[in-house]
Amino acid sequence: MKTAARSIPFAPVALAATLLVAFLVLFAPLSASAHDTLVASSPAADSTVETLPAEITLTFSEKLITGDGATELVVTDASGASVVNGPATVDGAIVTQPLVAGGAAGEYHVVWKIVSSDGHPTSGEFSFTVTTSTLTAPTTEPSPTPSATAAQTADAVDRQAADPADSSGDAVGFWVLGIVGVLVLAAVVILVLSRRGNRSTTGSDDLSAR
Repeated sequence: MKTAARSIPFAPVALAATLLVAFLVLFAPLSASAHDTLVASSPAADSTVETLPAEITLTFSEKLITGDGATELVVTDASGASVVNGPATVDGAIVTQPLVAGGAAGEYHVVWKIVSSDGHPTSGEFSFTVTTSTLTAPTTEPSPTPSATAAQTADAVDRQAADPADSSGDAVGFWVLGIVGVLVLAAVVILVLSRRGNRSTTGSDDLSAR
């Protein structure tokens, strides 16, 4: 007994093949030319950390193209001030951006730009929050307190009382000069009076002789 081979209509097969080829032509170039995407970051997007980390790392889906200006990161605090410390470095698909040593508490904003492995630039942004500030307050030299000033004054008085020669040296010198002056003046007066006495005696002798 012979069975007849069942024939499949050619038109549906041709239509299905045409649709498959069209799908491959349309969507295969799109998947091949897709830009590299950010797959992870530390700190993670929208995360909360205790203090500002020493660096930020971004991990992409493919190895990035490097070169002058190819990779850039901008990290700012809540006031808009930059907290980056030097340029970013690229190691394959990982980008590392050093940050400053201390940072205030608040929200930090990260904006990144890279060149994908297909040669097309791409960019993105995210934020994270710091809960504890690590900024150090500037120190100022304290002014002397009234009690300290009074203690210094009392100490100076005690030193003068313990060594009166130092505190009265000028007065002693003045008195010495005064005494010397008086003695000199007294010597001059005595000399003048003695000369007058000698002259009077000589005159009296001359009158007696006459």
